[in-house]
Amino acid sequence: MIRNYFKIAWRNLQKHKAFSFINIFGLAMGIAAFWLITLYVTDEWSYDRYNTKADRIFRVVQHGQWNGGKFDIAVTSPPFAPTLKAEYPQVEDAVRIDAEGGGKITYGDKTINEGSMLLTDNSFFNIFTHRFIYGDAKDALSKPQTIVLTKTLAENLFGDASTALNETIDIDGQPTNVTGVIADVPVNAHFTFKALRALPANYTGGDANWGNSGIYTYLLLKQHNDYKQLEAASDAFFIKHLKAGLGSMKFTMQLQPLTDIHLRSNLSYELGSNGNITYVYVFSITALLILVIAIINYVNLTTARSSIRVKEIGVRKVIGSDRKQLMVMFFAECILLTFIATLIAAAIIQFALPYFNQLSGKNLVLLQFGATKTIAAFMGFSLVAGVLSGIYPALFLSGFKTISAMKGQLGNQLSTILFRKSLVVFQFVITIVMIAGSCIIYQQLNYFQKRDLGFNKAQTLTFHINSREVRGKADALKQQLLLNPAIEAVGIAGNPIGNNNIGGGDFNLGPDGKANAETKIVQNLQIDEDFIPTLQIRMAAGRNFSKNITSDVTDAILVNETLVKELGWKDAVGKRVRTGVDEKGKIIEQTIVGVVKDFNTYSLQHKIAPMTMTLPAEAKDKDNLYIRISRGNVQASLDYIAKVYSTFDIENKAEFHFLDQNFAAQYQTEQKQGTILLIFTILAISIACLGLFGLVTFTAEQRVKEIGIRKVLGASVVSIVNLLSTDLMKLVIIATLIACPIAWFAMDIWLQDFAYKINISWWVFILAGTGAAVVAFATVGTQAVKAALNNPVKSLRSE
Repeated sequence: MIRNYFKIAWRNLQKHKAFSFINIFGLAMGIAAFWLITLYVTDEWSYDRYNTKADRIFRVVQHGQWNGGKFDIAVTSPPFAPTLKAEYPQVEDAVRIDAEGGGKITYGDKTINEGSMLLTDNSFFNIFTHRFIYGDAKDALSKPQTIVLTKTLAENLFGDASTALNETIDIDGQPTNVTGVIADVPVNAHFTFKALRALPANYTGGDANWGNSGIYTYLLLKQHNDYKQLEAASDAFFIKHLKAGLGSMKFTMQLQPLTDIHLRSNLSYELGSNGNITYVYVFSITALLILVIAIINYVNLTTARSSIRVKEIGVRKVIGSDRKQLMVMFFAECILLTFIATLIAAAIIQFALPYFNQLSGKNLVLLQFGATKTIAAFMGFSLVAGVLSGIYPALFLSGFKTISAMKGQLGNQLSTILFRKSLVVFQFVITIVMIAGSCIIYQQLNYFQKRDLGFNKAQTLTFHINSREVRGKADALKQQLLLNPAIEAVGIAGNPIGNNNIGGGDFNLGPDGKANAETKIVQNLQIDEDFIPTLQIRMAAGRNFSKNITSDVTDAILVNETLVKELGWKDAVGKRVRTGVDEKGKIIEQTIVGVVKDFNTYSLQHKIAPMTMTLPAEAKDKDNLYIRISRGNVQASLDYIAKVYSTFDIENKAEFHFLDQNFAAQYQTEQKQGTILLIFTILAISIACLGLFGLVTFTAEQRVKEIGIRKVLGASVVSIVNLLSTDLMKLVIIATLIACPIAWFAMDIWLQDFAYKINISWWVFILAGTGAAVVAFATVGTQAVKAALNNPVKSLRSE
């Protein structure tokens, strides 16, 4: 019997090819979109879950708040890990990670500049799961000057990873013993590395270092819920260890679950580039809604075409079919259709994946979950989607009464027509919300590109000076570069701005050199005298650093306007302030000689933070060169810079990064997500319009004789187009009225993630609604015009 039902279903699909195509193609596109987003979302959720102890691993982060300021940082000071392990029995183990482990690796005649190396404790491998290919995890990093390489780096250095064990390599002049080779770090980790180096033997911290946050602390707890007890002890921990250095503030020590970091953490000094749980939710909902739109098309077209099957149903009931058998028949049709659509969707996914991967930055494959699981998922999906799609049509079509059905009478269709109209409205509510969302995302990204950052980023490039020897010759390098008239200015700083990784430090106003009870954590950027003129940053008060005043190196600092405003000062110049504590515990004091206009050092997701600027105390701190070039022949200028730099550093090439590119890179996630949403918005509109096309085509077929009579009586093409399209266009207008407040609410929530954002304009929603109406009218109107232009003689010939 079931086999017979599928035969009937196949014949019906062949008999009505146009409507079968609309249903199958629309559903295939919906399934393809759903599966692509499912692959993306599943990959985002998978981060760090490969660790066998993932449910017990937590990262320690810090939050501080005081009058006028706050900090939310992913780093801690060195004493956190050993102290937490020693004082709290809930902690099974702890590990510290220092991201500043990169350097120049030399082995024989091979030299590799590898920045992706971390310094860490030997306990790292007891907490995180990494497969050792060679060596022993128990003591791989138990001694100083030891290193564990990933397989790829080992092969790059030695050719054969099996020969790496116990070899000695040179890292920045320090002999280091290779004690292990591990498999490459999975891509779904919130931080990656090419090698792990042992922390120095004296890396134990101390009371003087509690406020010097710059490393990452991870804990392995004995039980998952133990983190609540540690967080509850935050106040006591602060009073005992941190208050002496940080003063009075509202301090919170938070323990982040390892598997939450990638999607739920957006702190300062993140160890890697994280995702965003909001986008996961948005894409998940988008995938579901696109699939719903495709299913609505099927339901609408099937119920609209009920009139051509009513007599078939009547005949089947007369010869003995009951309602249950009729429902099974209609379910068989729907399941067959979804099965065919799923096969086509698989082909679409395979074709689209390379482009989707390039857009999303992923490396997804169709069989991401394995061949057996994927095939089973597709089969199960076909069955579930088929049943869901067929529920209403099966109930509706099988419910006709026998006598009425034999006469071709549908009975009262008011409720069914209202249901179909509601589904059309729902489709276009979804598409209009997506159109409005895409417009607002584009506006926000465009705002990022055009907003004044407080400095001139155009024609300014920066690159890192790897060699410490070259840093000692930075002034000579600057002079050599300035010999070229195309080089307008050259400055130096300790960090590249725009990369969200500027360090911070203690700041405290103390009258007569005495510390205030309240302190601040502020950004600290080391710059030379030429940095401000190179970036064309404006002074608000006072002066810039001067080469002619030797005391500026140790005594002078600059501050930004935000810091002055937070402290409530009218005039900051000349004030003596505390800016830290040296290694011996002695308070460091400096004089504010100038106030600079606020400028963004981070992306616009972050507010401008209070900042101090100091001259580099040592040559090693002169590690980032900023160069402003003229608008002439840019390539010639770059070639000249590279040539000059090569005379100072014969081993390392200058890797240029334009500042505008640095800042643009911070919005890559939003740009990618916005582009993906735009593509799926277009897809949703296309599927919805495909359904409209099917409905108006069927309506025209059902009213072909009416249209013929109207034309004979003198009706124009325009009036017939209005006849066929007016009702559907009214539904689009209703959808616009419903969609606008929904879109505003959703995008207002999205914009809360940005410190600097646009105001949502009313015209965006008018544009979205108008755009959807125009596309819908073009779809409906095309088919309506075709019906209106048909020869009435042909349509009336049978009368």
